[in-house]
Amino acid sequence: MELVGSTLTATYAHPRPTPTNFLPAISTMASSYKNRFPHYSLTHSLSLPWRPSTYYKVAAITPTLAPFSGSSQGLTQSKMLPFVSNRTALFTRYTPDDWYRSNLTNYKESETSRHSAERLRVDTSRMIQDKDQQTRKTQTDTTKNLGERVNDIAFWKSELNHEIDEMIGETNALTDMKKRLERALAETEGPLQVAQECLLHREKRMGIDLVHDDVEKQLLTEVDVIKSCQERMKRHLDKAIAQLASDRAAQHELEKDLSDKQAAHRIDDKCHHLRNTSDGISYYRGVERVDATISVPESWAKFTDDNILRSQSERAASSKLRDDIENLLVVTANEMWNQFNRVNVAFTNRISETADAKNKIQTHLAKTLQEIFQTEMTIAAIRKAIRDKGPPLKVAHTRLDERTRRPNVELCRDSPQLRLVNEVHEIDDTIQSLQQRLRDAEDTLQMLVHTKSNLEHDLAVKANSLFIDQEKCMGMRKTFPNTLRLVGYA
Repeated sequence: MELVGSTLTATYAHPRPTPTNFLPAISTMASSYKNRFPHYSLTHSLSLPWRPSTYYKVAAITPTLAPFSGSSQGLTQSKMLPFVSNRTALFTRYTPDDWYRSNLTNYKESETSRHSAERLRVDTSRMIQDKDQQTRKTQTDTTKNLGERVNDIAFWKSELNHEIDEMIGETNALTDMKKRLERALAETEGPLQVAQECLLHREKRMGIDLVHDDVEKQLLTEVDVIKSCQERMKRHLDKAIAQLASDRAAQHELEKDLSDKQAAHRIDDKCHHLRNTSDGISYYRGVERVDATISVPESWAKFTDDNILRSQSERAASSKLRDDIENLLVVTANEMWNQFNRVNVAFTNRISETADAKNKIQTHLAKTLQEIFQTEMTIAAIRKAIRDKGPPLKVAHTRLDERTRRPNVELCRDSPQLRLVNEVHEIDDTIQSLQQRLRDAEDTLQMLVHTKSNLEHDLAVKANSLFIDQEKCMGMRKTFPNTLRLVGYA
């Protein structure tokens, strides 16, 4: 037997609100239920699905629950509650139309959900394909750009290598020319010494024989010519040294640029050959936000192009300097040879005119004395110049010493540091050159004093004048460096 009480309502039993546009009810299904239950026209307020208790409003009996016990079995038929099947006035929560409408709504929602899911799948698949193609295209473009960059670097590497080879060849050629110039300069010492010794020997003539004759003029001219040639050689030698330094500096810049290009080529070539399956690839979060670049393609290419142009300019200057040195060697060799021949002709003429040369020796002695005075003044000036170089050298040393106390990364090899080091070297070189010049001046002074002593002695020894001109001077001048040695060839 089933006990029936008041219907309990629950929130989970409330049906979903139905849309207003229901499909029409199925006539066959609806007609099968027409005579089962009486029809009551319910108002809108009584047909609310969330108020199922309203379906029981017409019932006259409000049943209550009674405790179930064994004693209820002895109750009479009239005292027991009637069965649900015998109650015709009790309504269910929903009608069949509601049930059908609910099913149709679920079908439509299922179909809509499936269509949405299908569209999402298709769109997602298409998006995945598009993004995959876009990613592959972007990676292909990047790989192509890297390949072009590698080709650009390889091109500039070849240009730098070619220019470095050209610069090395030019530097070697200029170095060889510099060595030739040094040998030619060293070869001039012999003729200069011969000319000076001729002057020295002629100063030993005595009395009126010690004259300032044409031989002496030619000898002095020869000395001047040789010294002039030496001065020009020294100037060109200094130019060659400076040009070699410029060539090496340009070569250093090229080699540094080439080293950077090689490193960049190695890195970009590695990046160019990286693939999705390559080893060593990893995530580097935030690396795309790091901009460590310091140049653009235009300035990058211009930097190397400027280095090459500078190297070419230095090579052109070096080649021109080599031509100038070559011409100088030829010109100086001709000048010294021509002057050497003139001196010999003058000696030949002067041997027959020895008697006329006695009264000219005094002039030469006076000049010798003046030269001694000037040399002493020069020595004093050189010594003062050497002393004057002390304070600047101390200042440079002190600055360098102070800058060694800079902390950490401030110990930068900046332009002041390089300039200070160069300043110390320049001052040291200046002091050394001045000391060398002082020694040369002292040697020259000693030579002049010795010449003066010889001249004073030669004034009393006129008899040996002919011997000096004919035997000693002409005897020494029988040998002279040939043209090949004068132009620097060994």
